[in-house]
Amino acid sequence: MTNPTPAAPAPVSPAYRGVVLAMLLLVYTFNFLDRQILGILAGPIKAELGLTDGQLGALGGIAFALLYSTLAIPLALLADRTSRTWVITVSLAVWSGFTALCGLAGSFWQMFAFRVGVGVGEAGGVAPSYAVISDYFPANQRARALSIYSLGIPLGSAGGVLLGGYIAQAVEWRTAFIAVGLAGLLIAPLFRLVVREPARPVLASDAVPVSAVFGILAAKRGFWFLALGAACSSMCGYGVAFWLPSLLMRSFGLDLMGAGQFLGALLLIGGVAGVLLGGWLGDAMGGKDKAYYAWVPAISYVVGMPLFVVGVLSDSVGIAFALFLIPQALVYVWLGPVLTAVQHLVPAHMRASAAASFLLINNLVGLGLGSWSVGALSDALTPAYGAEALRYAIVAALGFYLLAGLFMALAGRALRKDWVAA
Repeated sequence: MTNPTPAAPAPVSPAYRGVVLAMLLLVYTFNFLDRQILGILAGPIKAELGLTDGQLGALGGIAFALLYSTLAIPLALLADRTSRTWVITVSLAVWSGFTALCGLAGSFWQMFAFRVGVGVGEAGGVAPSYAVISDYFPANQRARALSIYSLGIPLGSAGGVLLGGYIAQAVEWRTAFIAVGLAGLLIAPLFRLVVREPARPVLASDAVPVSAVFGILAAKRGFWFLALGAACSSMCGYGVAFWLPSLLMRSFGLDLMGAGQFLGALLLIGGVAGVLLGGWLGDAMGGKDKAYYAWVPAISYVVGMPLFVVGVLSDSVGIAFALFLIPQALVYVWLGPVLTAVQHLVPAHMRASAAASFLLINNLVGLGLGSWSVGALSDALTPAYGAEALRYAIVAALGFYLLAGLFMALAGRALRKDWVAA
């Protein structure tokens, strides 16, 4: 990797900005496709490898989040000091290779090791991408740009359940892992050829140590409230996303393809609408008062949570889909506004490291514990509720959206003081 040449940022055409954003979106889509495909394949994997719900939850959460969360910080620091585009490229290749290896797993521990490898690769993909977007786009467009990038979450998640479900039912679950992993390996060199490293005025030798970035963030209440709010949201979001395919098959009687189509449509309609709405509201309302970068998500969580609960407890697939659609949009609203706010808690040359610090808390708590806690609670409730235990475990997890709303509400006022202008 080569150090970025110190220079004043040169003008970049809107067309090339769009190309950069499209390539980053493509990579992020594969990030979530590889991350979430395990959820739709949980049934056949559980049957073939003889796993419990708790073990499946560990594969979806702890195995992935263990090094994904912790390695994100040194890799983001490396990206801030060297080349963000090279770090993203190598990360894509690593996580895609380990995704393909998941198709060869013959036991719980082999699958666990390969999922850890996926997490190692994905650790270097997200925080540097946030920083590249913030370097390319002006402040008044960043929430929308970050929201478009964040479309990779619903698009990748939808792709995971649709493609994974189709391949698993038509061929087998192992082929699904291998196919999506090899596709990511093909995209990695294309990304590096197309996306140029944005010019940055800070020399690598002048980059601040990571301890200084932590010091700046730790002193800001806004950072802690945003991180804890996002962690609570992600604990619920990742837990529900991982287990919803199994719920649809166990409690609503859908087959693998039916569950994939249900979730794919839900994510593509509700998820995409919510991400774009959040970016628009963030730029529109946050420009008037920085507090709205946190208050918009807070309102969304509180409004969406009860609809999710009623949908989970219903006994009709059609009613459940209608009830899930609005909250599915609302719980994605946070992405553009909150990610923009985190980028403005530090000076520009610390952005990747700041994003990684935020993601450390968000993912270690949310991603690490979300799917595992729902699975473990389902195991604990099985003696009393049988096949319906998973339904009540998910309802319990949805309560974390209310806690997320509280933290975001507290973050609002703090952002007015903590904001660092571009």
